[in-house]
Amino acid sequence: MKRIMKPKTLSLAVAVLLLGGCTLIPKYEQPQAPVAAQWPTGAAYRAEDVGAAGQQASEIGWREFFTDPNLQRLIETALANNRDLRVSALNIERAQAMYRIRRADLLPTIGVGAGKTAQRVPGEMSATGQSMVTHQYSATVGLSNYEFDFFGRVRSLNEQALELYFATEEAWRSARISLVSEVANAYLTWLADRQRLQVAQETLKSQQQSYDLIKKRYDLGVVSELNLRQAQTSVEMARVDAASYTAWVARDENALSLLLGTSALPEWLAEDKMEDLGAVIHLTAGEIPSAVLQQRPDVLAAEHQLKAANANIGAARAAFFPTISLTTSIGTASTSLSGLFDGGSGVWSFVPQMSLPIFDSGRNLANLEVSETDRAIALAQYEKAIQSAFREVSDALAQRGTIDEQMAAQKALTEATTATFRLATVRYEKGVDSYLNVLDAQRAMYSANLGLVGIQLAKQMNQVALYKSLGGGSQGSEVRD
Repeated sequence: MKRIMKPKTLSLAVAVLLLGGCTLIPKYEQPQAPVAAQWPTGAAYRAEDVGAAGQQASEIGWREFFTDPNLQRLIETALANNRDLRVSALNIERAQAMYRIRRADLLPTIGVGAGKTAQRVPGEMSATGQSMVTHQYSATVGLSNYEFDFFGRVRSLNEQALELYFATEEAWRSARISLVSEVANAYLTWLADRQRLQVAQETLKSQQQSYDLIKKRYDLGVVSELNLRQAQTSVEMARVDAASYTAWVARDENALSLLLGTSALPEWLAEDKMEDLGAVIHLTAGEIPSAVLQQRPDVLAAEHQLKAANANIGAARAAFFPTISLTTSIGTASTSLSGLFDGGSGVWSFVPQMSLPIFDSGRNLANLEVSETDRAIALAQYEKAIQSAFREVSDALAQRGTIDEQMAAQKALTEATTATFRLATVRYEKGVDSYLNVLDAQRAMYSANLGLVGIQLAKQMNQVALYKSLGGGSQGSEVRD
């Protein structure tokens, strides 16, 4: 048996819709994180990195993590001047203004109007047979085209704007954290390339001295031209590397200046060394990946985008239902300006309107399909953000688990090649070995020294990568300042 709603019940339902703030937004449920329940394990990972010991990176401010005074000043300069971060901050202001616009749609707009109307009536249309000119003055106050949000269309759009504002704010926090890590990496790269340049220049100087000595011996007929050309080849190769690293240092300075938002590097920047910048804080990845990753601002931004797309479905659904609006005014009117506020001149108007879509060529249905597809896209983007974050942390943990072993092996290799070069030089000077063995030993030592600088850089940048990928400083007061 079909149940018919009584008028009184219908009125009560409409009142509940109007006063209770009901919408047609689908119920939001946080999607399950599409990542493994635990961090990766194996030979490349440290067991203590995924335990409960240590501090969470999200709770460590960047000033506490990056203790080098020069690096702190560089980060402060970048946070104050970087143009990308400034755009992110302006996007927050824009999203906030858009939310206020949507919020204002929930309330009626009251306006005051005043006007004069003059009309000429020809004689054949006049009751007196004479042409005449009439005047009318009016002054009113009222509201125009106010929509009663029975089905939550306006509230759905307001909810969407609010979530987009939250997403923009999280995007700014993510950009801020990324900028901090980019400045640290650029600074470390600059220091590393300066060290590489120093190694190349010292090698060039040493090889130039060897070449000059061999040249003298060649002039005396003690050594062959082959030894001379071998020494010359080594010198030219070192000169090429020195020139290359000089260019690299210049490019590093340009990249760092761009991040700082300044025209040049500060004059106070000292000649630090990378080994002085080691982090003293033991970071931990935590026990549950999803709990850690969902603290990252970029993941939170993706979730707010998903919520905004979900809210937009409510607005698309509401478009299938009637739209009720009201235009009304009250005021005074008179044929003369002096009689505008006389007794009996009051006027009012009350114009309710209702529109119900009957045939729209499938427009509303298509809009609903678009909003549902947008939600599916936002869901995929949210899941991808979590998966990307999981991979970033896993990669950083994998490198962290092996970097100390690499460092120890590289140091041992550097010491061994240095000793080999020293012995080869002595044997050549005594006439036991050829100069080719000296060149091979020297190249191996040179390569090992450059490799040591690279491993030192990788270790420092791994600390930065782990700090960033774990949402470094996202829960600290420094991000909210």
